Amino acid sequence: MNVLVLGAGQLARMMALAGAPLDLNVTAFDVTSGNMIHPVTQTILGKRLESGIEHADVITAEFEHISPDVLALCEASGKFFPGENAILIGGDRRKEKNLLDNAGVKNARYHIINTSEDLDTAIKKLGFPMILKCALNGYDGKGQWRLKHQEDVTSTWHEINTFFQRSPRREHQCIIAEEFISFDREVSLIGARNAKGKLEIYPLTENIHHEGILSLSICATENEALQNQAEMMFKAIAEDLNYVGILAIEFFEVNGVLMVNEIAPRVHNSGHWTQQGAEVCQFENHLRAICDLPLGSAKQIRPSAMINMVGNVKISEDIMRLAHVHWYNKSPRPNRKIGHINVCEKTKEQLIETLEAIIPLLDKEQFPVLHEIKIREHLTSGKKNERP
Repeated sequence: MNVLVLGAGQLARMMALAGAPLDLNVTAFDVTSGNMIHPVTQTILGKRLESGIEHADVITAEFEHISPDVLALCEASGKFFPGENAILIGGDRRKEKNLLDNAGVKNARYHIINTSEDLDTAIKKLGFPMILKCALNGYDGKGQWRLKHQEDVTSTWHEINTFFQRSPRREHQCIIAEEFISFDREVSLIGARNAKGKLEIYPLTENIHHEGILSLSICATENEALQNQAEMMFKAIAEDLNYVGILAIEFFEVNGVLMVNEIAPRVHNSGHWTQQGAEVCQFENHLRAICDLPLGSAKQIRPSAMINMVGNVKISEDIMRLAHVHWYNKSPRPNRKIGHINVCEKTKEQLIETLEAIIPLLDKEQFPVLHEIKIREHLTSGKKNERP
């Protein structure tokens, strides 16, 4: 079976690697160059998306920020999962907020801003501080502002206007103002749903960010009450979308209550731990779902964590002796994800010990947040976070 992935980055690469044992042939469409490529070798296979669509049995996407024209072309083929609507919602915070409201899941109060008058209304409605997010092309903390005081309104609006002018789709761009949420921690849930509505849902993962980019994900603590909350919201959203594939949902935990931050209609960074920590990883289960194959078990088989490698990172042999290292075959540059490290152990205590052994081996400037937090204290008592 031939699978075409829109996007040719590391997620397409890991889908191809997971699909090979299932005899699934995965190719990718590079939305930047317009080339069809092999997602592992980066070999150019052709230059026509139409030809790739014709030869594909199934089409999917590795990220949300794809031209509407490309999405419409793929949707017209009848082969696209999770489909045009889900990808558009994942890439537009206005549509995302509407989905969350319609599904009846708790999320931050918000107001849509197109003009300075709208910003004044948002301030009256939400108060200070607030988070301002661009509706389109926002990811890894980009296109976001924190507005704390009235005296900052003019300068912040000037920055937003400048951002609008530089936005490639500025005529469709706007800002979503959200109330500031002081949360205890951020967690995410990843699950697979097939066309028959069958689900396989992974355990909640705790996420720690640095400057808006995921730095560490930990799947090591069971919390049945939180897991049940998250799964109820997952089911509501997935059913509302008639979703097929892997869906990721990021939450804020506030005093034992979950609130949806955002969704990602694709395989997700916070699910990389599943490669060594679950019965069947997220990449394989995404392919199983979209190819109408039986879903694999999402059961966690051991406590696990994932460390993101961002920028010009080098890893010692000592780390390789302690963990699983995944490189993406990407040249390093600031804020670019070039690989990740999966750490797995038999028990939570052993996982803590191994993380405590690995962190001193990582460069402090490249992994600042890992050197700032105390892993043992964090995993045993929890540490209050501020929203990025």
